[in-house]
Amino acid sequence: MITALMYSLLIASGMMSGQTGPDSTVTNTDGTIFTYRDFPSRYIEPLTVEVWVPTQYGKSDTGRYAVLYMHDGQNLFDPKLSTMGMAWEIDKTAARLMREGKIRNTIIVGVRSPRRREREYQPQGAYEMFDDSLRASFDRQYGGPPLSDGYLRFLVEEVKPFVDAHYRTMADRGNTFIMGSSRGGLISLYALERYPQVFSGAGCLSTHWPIHTHVNIRRFGETMVRYFAAHLPDPRTVRIYFDFGTETLDAVYEPYQTMMDSVMAARGFGRGTDWMTKKFPGDGHSEKFWSKRVDIPLEFLLRP
Repeated sequence: MITALMYSLLIASGMMSGQTGPDSTVTNTDGTIFTYRDFPSRYIEPLTVEVWVPTQYGKSDTGRYAVLYMHDGQNLFDPKLSTMGMAWEIDKTAARLMREGKIRNTIIVGVRSPRRREREYQPQGAYEMFDDSLRASFDRQYGGPPLSDGYLRFLVEEVKPFVDAHYRTMADRGNTFIMGSSRGGLISLYALERYPQVFSGAGCLSTHWPIHTHVNIRRFGETMVRYFAAHLPDPRTVRIYFDFGTETLDAVYEPYQTMMDSVMAARGFGRGTDWMTKKFPGDGHSEKFWSKRVDIPLEFLLRP
């Protein structure tokens, strides 16, 4: 039997309106996750997309929601699906913050990692600034040049219109955000730079400035910062959150984040208003640490 709550959710997901519905639906005390496997695309290989709506979503006929788009979606909700057996469990944190009135009502859209993650999450514009040796190094390491422009077109031209058509969203840029960790932090900042008319804020946790840590670390990292220094959006129109730990892979990030912080200040971003950078001594590079501090970027980006 379909309850009133499930009926509302099915309408939102498209199953009762002639649209292709989700492949699976999971409901818990914090909300419901709709999973769309092999979401088709003209730009990249199909990816699995998950849409989480909080519990109160199904209890309202008129309320509309901000939307947070996130990368590495397999690591967001369920530890059993995650790469390392740990998840952000961001649905729990977001649901709590909504109950406490600390963030606006929000839907979270998680896109699972592409097979060619390193190429689809690497900012293509920055690659074009690499000298020949850096390009060759990247291509050897990852099997070819970046594919991130296609990945962002998938998000902006295919996933977002679907979500806005099938869920009660506030589709304007002031209520559309993007967030990720590591390479997901890089692609989130790149999305904000490429599509400032779509996204009004980016959360970049443990941003992987040096791209990889085998060779040319400093040259890669400095080029990445230099690229964004030349392409940041107007500070009056966006919010950007950065953070990093001091252990494992995060231990190499501080010099580049410090350079990026200088760029942010020089470009006119106000620390604590338009931009925030946080250092977490003792934190490493995993969902365990991103989970425990994700409330900070959520409150910064999604404050009511």
